[in-house]
Amino acid sequence: MANEQINNTILDQDENIVNSKPDYESEIIQIIRGNYSPRVMQNKLEDYHGNDISEVMEILSVDERKKLYRVCTASMLAEACEHMDEDVLGRYLDEMDLRKAAAVVSELETDTAANALHEIDKAKRVLIIDALKPEIRDEINLISSFDDDEIGSRMTTNFIVIRENITIKEAMHELVSQAEENDNISTIFVVDENGEFYGAIDLKELITARSGDNLEGLVVTSFPYVYSHESIDECIEKLKDYSEDSIPVLDNSNRLLGVITAQSIIEVVDDEMGEDYARLAGLTAEEDLKEPLKESMKKRLPWLLVLLGLGILVSSVVGIFSREVVAKLPIIMAFQTLILDMAGNAGTQSLAVTIRVLTDENLTFIQKVRFVLKEMRVGFCNGFLLGLISLVFVGLYIALVMKEGMHKGFAVSGCICISLTVAMLFSGTLGTLIPLFFKKIKVDPAVASGPLITTINDLVAVVTYYGLSWILLLNILKLV
Repeated sequence: MANEQINNTILDQDENIVNSKPDYESEIIQIIRGNYSPRVMQNKLEDYHGNDISEVMEILSVDERKKLYRVCTASMLAEACEHMDEDVLGRYLDEMDLRKAAAVVSELETDTAANALHEIDKAKRVLIIDALKPEIRDEINLISSFDDDEIGSRMTTNFIVIRENITIKEAMHELVSQAEENDNISTIFVVDENGEFYGAIDLKELITARSGDNLEGLVVTSFPYVYSHESIDECIEKLKDYSEDSIPVLDNSNRLLGVITAQSIIEVVDDEMGEDYARLAGLTAEEDLKEPLKESMKKRLPWLLVLLGLGILVSSVVGIFSREVVAKLPIIMAFQTLILDMAGNAGTQSLAVTIRVLTDENLTFIQKVRFVLKEMRVGFCNGFLLGLISLVFVGLYIALVMKEGMHKGFAVSGCICISLTVAMLFSGTLGTLIPLFFKKIKVDPAVASGPLITTINDLVAVVTYYGLSWILLLNILKLV
């Protein structure tokens, strides 16, 4: 009894802890809407994380946000802005006065600043850029010079760089002096006298090194790197394979231009997954909640029109067989969805595996052939196994539940067994070949794969099922 009371007391305490979780959103809004002096309001807001402030900004009115812009320092606003999407950040920068907007941009990571400035009206964007320090302006112009699909557009110039031929003491002095302007200090990058990338040093290794040690012994010369004009798609797998905080970005002369941070890598992967997910749904691009109706329709209609044509073709095939097969043997209509669904599922599985395999750019022709053959074997074996299960259970269902007799029941289930095997074989093959084909012609395989494969699989499954029913059940077994 005593133990039960203790447990109940502990549960009540846990519940109180959960219920007493701070409501930062309400607290921040209360501070902003309060009558505090600017200094007091700033001091209170400094206690909150930038992410909490960024989430509140969308709730505030324009006038309340402008009050926040005036009260907060540029560094406080920049910390909040780093947690926003570029389009939202661009809108907020547009609301600020020119001086504050320039100050905030100066505090942002260069890649974030460059992307956000693209969302601002050109006239104000030019004024903000002109108000920046020359070195910051040059860095933003460098990032902006890359196309959106190039990895250079995601890099930042916030990093520490030292020369290869200096001492440990000189390296520590460079670290301290550069850390005033750059806070990405966990990895120190090393260049030669020509500015070409030489290697990297872990911060811990440099701090724990003795002044008499040789700097060369600390440099990791096999450190991963990417080139600025490489496409993001090509770089993703390389970036994901390493757990480094920063990966250097080089120009075509191997000079160090910037770095890709771990946060940027996560954002890049997330963006690519979002695009692929949209394309798998048959969309030409991602949509958002505030997108106009016309724009959403433009993204969805092209593929829907293609799929409508294929859908009409599938329906036409069913219509052709309806007079020759369905009218004489209506029972087979009950199991059409079984064939279509299983074929679609098999094709989707093969598609998912193929998209994953195609991320390896080094696949040889022989490896691709072996992969296709493997997927064909998987489709056939799974189809045959599921077909045998259907043969037994569907046959018994038709014979005993639908009372059509054993002969007719197992004749129909036998046709289903063969159709399922053939349909899943073709579905697995198509789910592999179609993405491979689109990859070959330089089209993202995710663009055409999802709905297209599903609809083609429906066509194959319908032709297989009704064709075999016409041949086996009507012409060979003469069930009617």
